Amino acid sequence: MIREIAELGFSRVELNYNVTKEMLTTIEPMIERGEIGISSVHNTFPHDPDPDYGTDSVLLGFEDEAKRQRAIELLVGSAEYAHRYGGEAVVVHPGEVPFPEDISKDLSKFYNEEGPDSPKYRSKWEELMERRQALSSGYVEKIIVSLDEVCNRAAAKGLNVRFGIETRSRPQQIPTLAEAKTIIQALKGAPVGIWYDTGHAIMMDRLGLYDSVGEMQGLMDDIVGVHIHETLGLSDHWCPYVHSKDMHFYDAYLPMIERAQVKVYELKSACQPSEIHESHDLLMKKLEVVE
Repeated sequence: MIREIAELGFSRVELNYNVTKEMLTTIEPMIERGEIGISSVHNTFPHDPDPDYGTDSVLLGFEDEAKRQRAIELLVGSAEYAHRYGGEAVVVHPGEVPFPEDISKDLSKFYNEEGPDSPKYRSKWEELMERRQALSSGYVEKIIVSLDEVCNRAAAKGLNVRFGIETRSRPQQIPTLAEAKTIIQALKGAPVGIWYDTGHAIMMDRLGLYDSVGEMQGLMDDIVGVHIHETLGLSDHWCPYVHSKDMHFYDAYLPMIERAQVKVYELKSACQPSEIHESHDLLMKKLEVVE
């Protein structure tokens, strides 16, 4: 995969949470030989098979202290890898408001089959928001405490990386843009900002969770990095402009991309090399004239 990315003309990659220690025995020599650079790593890194510390978990918001401390240790470990490889940032899924079942599956089903204004969708959305609004502040507070501990430990180890809390793909997950602002302001002076995943933000906007463009205006100075991809309906990880065939919609996200310290394409395997090149060329030309 890394060789394929390099062959496309990209010199740096993000190492994500699916990379195992076994895979690193092949990847690390490539880094050492200068065949590829590392822009960022995605917590939890390397891969941890325990679902408590996977991508869709309470993670830094655990009320169970032993689990919360384990989540902190794993994030510091991810930062150590990023620092060692010359990466600039760690992408962080901070947590979520837990539900007995994944409510986002029903929401996506009703959205696609009946539309966001349908009674079924509105009823399920109200169910989501009632629980989310009741519980989210407690999890956000835990996440703030955890990130503070992470930053202190990272500083003590001399790790020169930033932590980007990522916009998520499910509405029960933290943060919303308002929650991101709360977390970042509470940790003012710490190396914590937002990792703006454009495709996820578009999805959450369509579902009704937040305004993915308007609410970013208060976070423009806090963008650590971006994941660049476009969303068709609620299907993400497509090449911007090329797959939607809309030459203007994605322009609203160019200011966020321009401001980001780290810029990462996050595209699905269905995207062909020619489509990636076409999308990249369009994006680069448009970024040249972003104010």
